[in-house]
Amino acid sequence: MKKRSVLLVISLLYCTFLQLLVELPQMHQAQVSQVEPSVSGIWSKVIRIEKTSSVSASSSSLSNSQVSQKLDIAYKLFGIFPLKTGEVEVMSPMSLIPGGQSIGVTLQTKGVMVVGQAPVVDKNGKNSFPAKDAGIQVGDILLKIENQDVKTDQEVSNAIDAAGKQKGTATVLFKHQDQMVEKVVTPIYCVETGRYRMGLFVRDEAAGVGTLSFINPANNLYGALGHVITDADTNQKIEVYNGKVIASTIYAIEKGKRGHPGEKIGSFVPNSSFSGTIEKNTMTGIFGKMNGQVENPYFKEAIPVGWESDVKVGPAKIYTVIKGEKIEEFTVNIDRVMHNRTDSKNMIIRVTDPRLLEVTGGIIQGMSGSPIVQDGKLIGAVTHVFVNDAQRGYGVFIQNMINDSSMPGKQEAA
Repeated sequence: MKKRSVLLVISLLYCTFLQLLVELPQMHQAQVSQVEPSVSGIWSKVIRIEKTSSVSASSSSLSNSQVSQKLDIAYKLFGIFPLKTGEVEVMSPMSLIPGGQSIGVTLQTKGVMVVGQAPVVDKNGKNSFPAKDAGIQVGDILLKIENQDVKTDQEVSNAIDAAGKQKGTATVLFKHQDQMVEKVVTPIYCVETGRYRMGLFVRDEAAGVGTLSFINPANNLYGALGHVITDADTNQKIEVYNGKVIASTIYAIEKGKRGHPGEKIGSFVPNSSFSGTIEKNTMTGIFGKMNGQVENPYFKEAIPVGWESDVKVGPAKIYTVIKGEKIEEFTVNIDRVMHNRTDSKNMIIRVTDPRLLEVTGGIIQGMSGSPIVQDGKLIGAVTHVFVNDAQRGYGVFIQNMINDSSMPGKQEAA
């Protein structure tokens, strides 16, 4: 029995060690004062981190920060046995103004997205699927019909009807899983509508409510949402053709509960004090240029950015709107920090604020993008809620949002 217990303890320690080894960051971004990643707890006595080489990097033409470096590092057991290698990028000092404002988002797709199939009933009462038969699938992006660009559902409908009347076929150029494809569709005359159709449901825009994450006062670039905008039916990323963000007001809260995420219910503000373009829709949020007056009463000036190396388990604060347009401050706890993830789930956060728990039940839809501040630094943004535990959710590192925004801040090696 004693031997079995010892083996069990050894197995648990070994599994924990393997998990730690996997989570040690291969790519690490840090400020000059925190160049090397740290190992916490008992493992700090066992694993040593050594700098193996460094490369100077010239100052970026987009930033007036000082010269930076790229460092190669090695993780070693007891400082002797190599375990893993990694790289550290020394980041330029940077400050941003945390957001928290409720925003309305409208997005027009680049092309027209296929979101469903619909039968076309011909004069004999037969159901046909012309587009499906030609190889067009749900999730494909229609770009051109008969060599003419299509940007709206009405343009698609008109182009197919015209082609059907003129020659009985339509050449359709579309994007399928990052591949450009051209197919010939034979539209069917629909007795019910009196038009030629190809049997598709399509969508050319998306809209919703979210939260502004930050603004760069140096150039008015902003970041919001903390995650990619996808189509509601296909769950595919929306390619941006045009879009904007404006202020929104929250007039009701649907409280979250186990198995059913809550939601902010709001509407766009007609005479918004600010508006912004949407130039990028990425894994870590939307980005663009902001115009007008954007204010956060808690931050009159920009605060330092906290890179991945600054984020730690412990208390933090988030800023969001739960009524009207008023930004409020709420307490949360960062329960876990996850390195090496390239998506928007870099940390697990837990709502600890009694009032926020009372009003919303925790993290709810529409809260995505709410800035996370720890130790006076902007470290991330709220991104997702746990479906079975509304009190907890995910957050993204602010550095990942900055990287995706192409915002000046990182010095590339010469």
